[in-house]
Amino acid sequence: MKTRLLIVLCAAALLAAGCTLAPGYTRPASPVPESWPEGEAYLGSSAPAGTAADLSWREFFTDAKLRKLIETALAGNRDLKVAALNVERARAMYGIQRAEVLPTVYGSASGSKERVPGDLSRSGQATTSETYRASLGVISWEIDLFGRIRSLKDQALEEYLATEEARRGAQVSLVSAVAQAYLALAADREALDLARATLAAQQEAYTLVRKRADVGVATELDLRRAQTLVDTARGDIAVYKRQTALDENALDLLLGSPAPRDLLPANLGSVAPPRGIEAGASSDVLLGRPDILSAEHRLKGTYANIGAARAAFFPSISLTSTLGTASAELSGLFDAGSRTWLFSPSAALPILDARIWPAYRVSTVDREIALAQYERSIQTAFRETADSLALLGTVDEQLSAWQSLHEASSETYRLANARYDKGIDSFLSVLDAQRTLYGVRQGLVAVRLAKAAGQVRLYAVLGGGAK
Repeated sequence: MKTRLLIVLCAAALLAAGCTLAPGYTRPASPVPESWPEGEAYLGSSAPAGTAADLSWREFFTDAKLRKLIETALAGNRDLKVAALNVERARAMYGIQRAEVLPTVYGSASGSKERVPGDLSRSGQATTSETYRASLGVISWEIDLFGRIRSLKDQALEEYLATEEARRGAQVSLVSAVAQAYLALAADREALDLARATLAAQQEAYTLVRKRADVGVATELDLRRAQTLVDTARGDIAVYKRQTALDENALDLLLGSPAPRDLLPANLGSVAPPRGIEAGASSDVLLGRPDILSAEHRLKGTYANIGAARAAFFPSISLTSTLGTASAELSGLFDAGSRTWLFSPSAALPILDARIWPAYRVSTVDREIALAQYERSIQTAFRETADSLALLGTVDEQLSAWQSLHEASSETYRLANARYDKGIDSFLSVLDAQRTLYGVRQGLVAVRLAKAAGQVRLYAVLGGGAK
């Protein structure tokens, strides 16, 4: 009879396999426009969607030194290691939850050996007897008729997948951060060289003005004005020395070890520009970003949690057996909403768990939270991409204007210097021309950095760098 019960319960478990009470998942509508913003500020694009994500970072970055630094960071960055360990942990947790679906089988064996001397034996002869025992059984197997365990397994799987996408997202961020730090260091080193060259030129001009002041050709005011340019350049040198040191420290942290000095850029001009990319015609490309995929997996996990919470309202059946014997324990719960028993309980078993309704409500609220976070991730990605397109859509025009301004400022400084040398104009004109030229050169470095960094940023916000 007990064996028959075991067979019936196992058959019921097989019939229920694959059934859960989790609501069906449908990907929510994207809460952003289907196409990118249009207008004078934006970079037009008609490239196929997914171009950036399909382009590996080794293909996108053409600078050999930068590629080596990125390789070092991927191997040594501690944040990325933590992300990878989180993936391993999530995988292990999924394995544990998956094992709950299967019965826990145990086995035991024992043996004994006994010798009886001849003077104690009935036959008068010494005898030896051996006894061996073995048992095999199932411990605490819950037959998952209503999919509670399978729902928890599905939730663990979605958490594992979300964690894996988070690791890919961490790699995207790391690759972008290394490139940004590399470019910032290049720009600051170039600005430092500019400040040093400016200081040398201003010191030469100051020496010339002082000689002219000694013979009465230049005034004391001219001398003091020349000194202001020297002191300004000296101060800027100190600033850029500090900034380049901070850039190197940031790069070392990203790499997880000190960056080899021979791999550091000399200036922006020495850095090979990255490959050009476009955003594609549709914003649906954003749905493939690792952070958005991670948010979607967590959203799916909340659906599975709802299935587990729903299953808790129904009876649970536990099965144990040992070599030819079987037993089943059934527990019933009281539905406080309908005031009816979902299953006729035994008087010896608990008839109501007051935590079930709150747990179910928590699972539904968690789904709404995860949905809002998923939609927020898409909106943030859309804004980041739109910002990058706006920058790249205007930076070339800005760069052209600064280059023209640099030419005009250089010519103005040359003419002002010539007029001062001939005594036609005062040193104030030279001073203004020098300040303008120095500021324009600094601005030109900043615009060139903005363009290079903008290209890296667009690549990252479109999901590039995960492979």
